[in-house]
Amino acid sequence: MRAILAFACFTFFLVPQFVQAQLRLPQPSPAAMVMQTIGLTEITLKYHTPGVKGREVWGKLVPYNEVWRTGANEATLITFSDAVKLNGENVAAGTYSLYSLPESADSCLFILNKNTSLWGAEGYDPKDDILRIPAQVKEVPTQETFQFVFSDVLQNTGTLSFFWERKKVSVKIEVDTDAKVLAMLQEDLTKAKPDDWQIYAQATNYLISKNTLHELALKWIDKSLSINDNFYNNWIKAQLLAQKDEYEGAVDLCKKAIKLGKKDQEEYKKYESNIERNFNVWKFKRFEANIN
Repeated sequence: MRAILAFACFTFFLVPQFVQAQLRLPQPSPAAMVMQTIGLTEITLKYHTPGVKGREVWGKLVPYNEVWRTGANEATLITFSDAVKLNGENVAAGTYSLYSLPESADSCLFILNKNTSLWGAEGYDPKDDILRIPAQVKEVPTQETFQFVFSDVLQNTGTLSFFWERKKVSVKIEVDTDAKVLAMLQEDLTKAKPDDWQIYAQATNYLISKNTLHELALKWIDKSLSINDNFYNNWIKAQLLAQKDEYEGAVDLCKKAIKLGKKDQEEYKKYESNIERNFNVWKFKRFEANIN
């Protein structure tokens, strides 16, 4: 009898330990994350990656005209560090669930939903959608594992696609990099040291590269010149004036830059050929403007 009781006590303590044990096994649809910076905007996707595994996916495993989690397991999450546009539609910075709605073999919608705590599409409510946009659908070579990919990434644009089975589904992403850079430049300039002429010259150079905000650029380069009048910021201002076809001033500033450059030969040599080449071009354009 005592032996039976002892065995019962042993199994009583053994069972909870057995139930609580957690086996670490590979997931059928492993977790994945992809991050892409477009300009200065970071975009992050967290999702799970189902496989085809010999199944017919579109219209079967993923039915048409039903909202799909766009992956496996938890809802796929997409995070934008700044406001963006998806296929031309505005999306505020933040994290969203990314669903899709395959409508047919060649039609699919991308859906952003503000509820980010769902398991797949369970509990999905279209009232929480913040965006529904048509995506581009293309036939591609067979892709066994579901995957998100960023492509065609430039300073202000990129493409987000998912691949699975023989489908590629894509949307275009646009970001306003220039507006963010300008805001950062203005913030940095408010923190500049009183003797930092370089930061104003660099900020001007950026606006020249974008051919924008000429008056603001002129203000910044004049500030640089007032701190330290040297060949480099004279050269920057010459480019700014030439960009607006003000060749008289551009030529005069080039002359000054060349003269000041002789005092700083080592640094000037990096720019000498470019300055002198443009000096000759602008002299000719000044001549043409004067005879006309």
